[in-house]
Amino acid sequence: MDEEIVVVETTSGMMEAEILRGLLEAQDITVWLLQESAGRAIGLGVGPLGQVDLMVPADQAAEATRILDDYYAGRLMEQDDQSPEES
Repeated sequence: MDEEIVVVETTSGMMEAEILRGLLEAQDITVWLLQESAGRAIGLGVGPLGQVDLMVPADQAAEATRILDDYYAGRLMEQDDQSPEES
């Protein structure tokens, strides 16, 4: 596998990273999570050792970034709140 992998987001902990991974995977984006091994070994969930990188294939990075931007801006909530007649 010679595919380039890029970091699209860094979260403050594994719980947030898992939520964002689920969001991206629901949109057919492949996601890997990377956390400093020392942080996992001693169970740190905050600070630099608790940070988790969300990584995606480079060819999916733009779409992943757009989805994350929409999520943080609340635009995904607006789409979910619309009834089928409003779409």
